[in-house]
Amino acid sequence: MKRIVQFLAVLCFLGLLVGWVEAAEVTLPGLRFDLDNPQAPQQMSGILQIVFLMTVLSIAPAILIMTTSFTRLAVVLSFLRQAIGTQQSPPNQIIIGLALFLTFFIMQPVWQKIHKEAFVPYTRHEISGEEFARRGIAPLKDFMLKQTSKKDLALFVSFAQSEKPENAASLPLTTVIPAFVISELKTAFQIGFLLYIPFIIMDMVVSSILLSMGMMMLPPVMISLPFKLMLFVLVDGWNMLVGSLVKSFV
Repeated sequence: MKRIVQFLAVLCFLGLLVGWVEAAEVTLPGLRFDLDNPQAPQQMSGILQIVFLMTVLSIAPAILIMTTSFTRLAVVLSFLRQAIGTQQSPPNQIIIGLALFLTFFIMQPVWQKIHKEAFVPYTRHEISGEEFARRGIAPLKDFMLKQTSKKDLALFVSFAQSEKPENAASLPLTTVIPAFVISELKTAFQIGFLLYIPFIIMDMVVSSILLSMGMMMLPPVMISLPFKLMLFVLVDGWNMLVGSLVKSFV
């Protein structure tokens, strides 16, 4: 019955829309593409350019995230929340927001260099578009190469099946970016392991105390959570963690 009502509502809406178009004498534009037309290659080129532009715009946020320090920051902050055991506190919006602002702070020297060496000369018509792209990519590539292990770079160089590059700076972005991402994930997991150790020890101590007192039905996590929060606050955990993360990119 519900589906029938929805179907009738859609039909009514379409009827009203058609009636409004006819009353307003609106002519809808038509789209025709003929492969036999002499201008077909130019039309195809324009369509492909539009599709490529829309694709780049849709994946631009992912590219921005994957080529900066955001990956390591977001993963480590998520590990911290799980290690403490606070479930959804701080919420995902806070973690992502903090990771974004820390990313802006860490990447500021790189973006300033791109703005000074690539964007400003290009706006003054001092360099070509190709030179603008080359100068803009270079500082970002240098940043990624400093944080990428040689083992990960060698892995993707072997997968590329191309000529061996003279140095790391001559590697294409298609090789540097995935190597950088897995290196960042590896570093984030290492930091997450170190974060878990003190909180696991505290859980084990609380569990042993409850077991010795005969309180086997009481969840140890419920009792240890306030002590873990108190420990994290007493050692100024946020200052130590954020300071260590920022210094790890210097």
